Amino acid sequence: MKLHSITLLLFLTLFTACKEQKPTPGRDDSASLDSLFQDYYQFKQRINPIESSKGGETKYNDRIANYISDPYQKNLIATYGQFLEASKKYDSTSVSPEQWMSLKVLQWDSNIKLEGLNNKMVTIASPIYDMPSFELMPLAQISSLQLYVAQLAAGKSVQPFHTVKDYDNWLERVDDYLVFLDTSMVKMKEGMSKGVVLPKVLTEKMIPQLDPFITDAVEDHLFFTPITTMPEEFSKEDRDRLTLAYSGMISDKLKPKYKTLQQFLIQEYLPGCRESSGLGALPNGPETYNYLIKYHTTTNMTVDEIHELGKSEVTRILIEMEKAKNKIGFKGDIKVFFEHIRTSKDQMPFTEPSQVIDNFNSIKDRIVLKLKEVFDISPKADFEVRRTEAFREASASAEYVPGTKDASRAGIFYVPIPDVATYNKYANEALFLHEAIPGHHYQLSLQQENKNLPEFLHPESMGVFVEGWALYAESLGKELGLYEDPIQYFGMLSMEMHRAIRLVVDTGIHGKGWTREKAIQYSLDNEAESEDAIISEIERYMATPGQALSYKIGQLKIRELRTRAESALGEGFNIQEFHNQVLNSGSLPLVLLEEKIEAWIKNGGKKS
Repeated sequence: MKLHSITLLLFLTLFTACKEQKPTPGRDDSASLDSLFQDYYQFKQRINPIESSKGGETKYNDRIANYISDPYQKNLIATYGQFLEASKKYDSTSVSPEQWMSLKVLQWDSNIKLEGLNNKMVTIASPIYDMPSFELMPLAQISSLQLYVAQLAAGKSVQPFHTVKDYDNWLERVDDYLVFLDTSMVKMKEGMSKGVVLPKVLTEKMIPQLDPFITDAVEDHLFFTPITTMPEEFSKEDRDRLTLAYSGMISDKLKPKYKTLQQFLIQEYLPGCRESSGLGALPNGPETYNYLIKYHTTTNMTVDEIHELGKSEVTRILIEMEKAKNKIGFKGDIKVFFEHIRTSKDQMPFTEPSQVIDNFNSIKDRIVLKLKEVFDISPKADFEVRRTEAFREASASAEYVPGTKDASRAGIFYVPIPDVATYNKYANEALFLHEAIPGHHYQLSLQQENKNLPEFLHPESMGVFVEGWALYAESLGKELGLYEDPIQYFGMLSMEMHRAIRLVVDTGIHGKGWTREKAIQYSLDNEAESEDAIISEIERYMATPGQALSYKIGQLKIRELRTRAESALGEGFNIQEFHNQVLNSGSLPLVLLEEKIEAWIKNGGKKS
């Protein structure tokens, strides 16, 4: 059965089973709660088939959720509500502390998703990327399903292409995707009638992204790539059948659909797009942005609080940058130094993309030498550094895609290199710490390999924790033998500044009516990123309101908790055990992370 056609019956069936497992007098609540956790995991797998594939599960590899459809959203509302009700049977005295913490994460997740699903005008709780999406603005130039599907189609990401079944699964998954695109156009037309449309500049960036999928010959098409790499053991009959099927999928289904979509965007949607930049200009926009702040930070902070925090962090980091600039020996003010860093040929030494990749691998070799001084656990999974695919490279940021739970597929650290001659390496060490070790690769791999966690806590989940940890990881460079080059230390400050600026410009755009141009200028005035990179970033914030807040809010909380523990425990503070405490419960809302570290401190910082 296809996920886009799942009926309420499926979810009711799931919960009939769940209800049958309610604890009765004398029954072990721990076992019952474990059963509830497993049901929740299976539910998340069903509603989130791409993320399921990302984690190495295979049973939903032929599906894509039509998550903007009305029946799908109604099913989610009913099912999240059922899980919340089932979770209320337990209390902290009848289950283990670890189970109680996991239960509170389940409750947080269900509540925040329901709040988004019930916001009918602008946002829903999308299962794609496990972050909110916009029902009436489902496509964009970044963090959008059409880009993710193309990434899968290349055959080198999380979609497996090892068996004949894998190849057939992809054909069915593409059929689901085409239904999603049809629904997207229907929803976008509805959005046009309600004044809920993308900023014009974002639609203008999205339109040319579709060109290669329309114009490339079948044999050169990205979606044909798996045929060019079919395993040798496939029979001639299967090779011929699959080649014909993929050719037909591209020429008869995919190309016509992309052409229809592009014509719709150009002829109908673009003329109706808005000149404004932020959510505040939309119906229910301010309320929606407040929800997104709560979702992405797991706090009740206001627009004004975050905006002012961002400005204070920008001021603090500028002072540190001034010190670093003076240590480097540069004569001139900080803005002149920013321009110097942006244009320094010394920081753009590469002539081949492979040299960029090699540079990151050399950073890995250096970190490994000191890692055990700061961490006493390591993931089994490995990762590779890979150039971002050409079709999305111009608008992409560096990113990490986790490997599978069993470590059979390595994680991938994607690096965009649109023009190797202008690739600036001044912040490469901090970028590696963030995306790879001990940032995303380290944290996410440990999380999904942790057999003491219920499976629903294995995927990526809470962005404020995941991104907060990765930004905190950047600050560990000196402890891990990096930042010996003062330019690289300045690069770390620049990346932290980049995240502090996000607090200002994201709230400025969506909460205070800032224009795209004002946000770009604020960034240019306070960081060393190139103008092209800053424009891409600002347009990213326009497309994904609130997401960029998670990094700095999470990092500040983790750093605050470390300082609190160091002060309270004195010589009894152990950095390895502190990191264990932060990492061994999965991705947590900040309020739960703080609660956990406070309990650890009261227990004398003992190893658990």
